[in-house]
Amino acid sequence: MKKLFKTEDWWSVWIGLCVFVVSLFTLVGADLLGWGVKTNVWMDLGKALGVVSKAYAGLPGFVALILTFLFMLIIMSVGAKVLGMNLRKFVIGFTIIWWIAYLCWLIGSWAPIAVNTPADMQKFGINFSLRLTGESGFIIALLVGLVIGNFFKGFAGYLKEATRPEWYIKTAIVILGAGLGVKAASSTGLATAVLFRGLCAIVEAYLIYWALVYFVSRRFFKFSPEWSAVLASGISVCGVSAAIATGGAIRSRPVVPVMVASLVVIFAVVELIILPALAAAILPSQPMVAGAWMGLAVKTDGAAVASGAITDALIRGKAAEIGIKWQEGWMLMAATTTKVFIDMFIGIWAFVLAVVWTTVIDRKPGEKAAGAGEIWNRFPKFVVGYFLTFVIMLVLGLISPNLIDKLKLASGEADVFRVLFFVLTFFSIGLVSDFKQLRAEGIGRLAVVYLVCLFGFILWIGLAISFIFFHGLTPPLAG
Repeated sequence: MKKLFKTEDWWSVWIGLCVFVVSLFTLVGADLLGWGVKTNVWMDLGKALGVVSKAYAGLPGFVALILTFLFMLIIMSVGAKVLGMNLRKFVIGFTIIWWIAYLCWLIGSWAPIAVNTPADMQKFGINFSLRLTGESGFIIALLVGLVIGNFFKGFAGYLKEATRPEWYIKTAIVILGAGLGVKAASSTGLATAVLFRGLCAIVEAYLIYWALVYFVSRRFFKFSPEWSAVLASGISVCGVSAAIATGGAIRSRPVVPVMVASLVVIFAVVELIILPALAAAILPSQPMVAGAWMGLAVKTDGAAVASGAITDALIRGKAAEIGIKWQEGWMLMAATTTKVFIDMFIGIWAFVLAVVWTTVIDRKPGEKAAGAGEIWNRFPKFVVGYFLTFVIMLVLGLISPNLIDKLKLASGEADVFRVLFFVLTFFSIGLVSDFKQLRAEGIGRLAVVYLVCLFGFILWIGLAISFIFFHGLTPPLAG
């Protein structure tokens, strides 16, 4: 019983569940987390901050930001105290880390960096954008952390007590389960044909992509199982979330999933620029194939949805030139549905990998296979928290479809903290990473593996499977 409160692993579960449970009070009309800060894509800094719930619409954005920080400081300080950390050093360190990390996230939401569709560029009155999506804040946080960790080592050492990337990662994944559970419950309301065909995403991402990427990285690039497994999940499954969940499941060093996740975000930008135009050029008569392809090929949620939206607009525009007016949003729905199906199984895959690593990969020569008790001791407990939040939201949504809107609000409010824990993770990884160590690990080769796998087979297998399952389907005609 003492272990339930004496490890960061368990405290990630308790803190994640705390945020989750408080968010559920929306179901009984008590909006307890609606004051959480919402960071908008912005040109005018005065409009960058808002609140996540309309119930708190009158609350100034900066006040919401302060409340969000204080809430996270309190719950993390409780855990730090019980875990025996130096509370004074933790509070000071966490405060500094939190504000620097949030500033990075805010910069990443600046319109010329984050906007990724022509419609949004027009909305903000800009002619150019890096199209990095809001997830660019993760990369900025990592880069700032690397600069501080490598060139201001005294300052990084001062923050050491609160530099806890594994704790932040695992807490974020527990909260992530809630959002994916709601998405899974909501998917039952989609068009049956699209929903059924979305199942192809599971087979492709987990049983084809993953195995091929792992094989290539091990056989041809000589990466260790630690790097290969996380890289395979990042490239083939769901980018940032899958890389982080896999890293926790196999107990990799924190630097591994974050470096992979950073590559995922960078390559997603490349895909966002190239793939919609390519889909419009080669699939003008197969709109649903094009939409599904975006969901199967682009590996971050934001970029996948943006790719689906751009593809939807481009192909409908081409169809309109020859007198065909398709309804808006169906290609986007195909992209989103396939992406959601991939996301839903992150926890199951993390569980499978955790068992395999415990019983096979980490097993020393001559050592007996680990028994059930040993597997449980080694098993990453945050996966249990992820399943709890996922299943609870899924069951509630299926049993009471009328609660879906309230469940979406609850998961959206909890997601504010999930995103911030992710940002804290990236910044903290930068603080503890050494450039020399990263070069020794072969960071450059990671990018080469990603490039080879993405353009060598992932895009084309995704296109083939999308065609098999979606060819012949077209959106309804407008009107």
